[in-house]
Amino acid sequence: MYQQVILDHARLRTGDGILERADVSHHERNPTCGDEITVQLAIEPGTDRISGLGWTGNGCSISMASASMLAGIAPGLTVAELAERIDAFREMMRSRGVGEPDEDLLGDAIVFHGTSKYVMRVKCAMLAWVAAEAGVAKIAP
Repeated sequence: MYQQVILDHARLRTGDGILERADVSHHERNPTCGDEITVQLAIEPGTDRISGLGWTGNGCSISMASASMLAGIAPGLTVAELAERIDAFREMMRSRGVGEPDEDLLGDAIVFHGTSKYVMRVKCAMLAWVAAEAGVAKIAP
């Protein structure tokens, strides 16, 4: 379950930290295990393109690595493209390890495909993505 890429992202944490300029912020907590995360999104002025995704949080390796991977994916995407990736990640996490996730959409985050077999870990992996989704909902018309 804890593949090397998950451990590396949990330790190195891409995007970990508060953005200097954020257009939206959303906090999520997993009451089952106590993991917490706040995701911030910055949008390029006059566009719907994400210029940055920052996050702060505490939790298990899975939740922190998932946030790190999301922070690596989001910048440069439009709000709609990020929403598409969030949907693809959710679909993968509901798969219970069945099928093939779309690596073009999810990048390194496909390593969580195996984690989807462990129901108690799905919420951990989804935490940052749910926070980003709530942030996108605040931006999207």
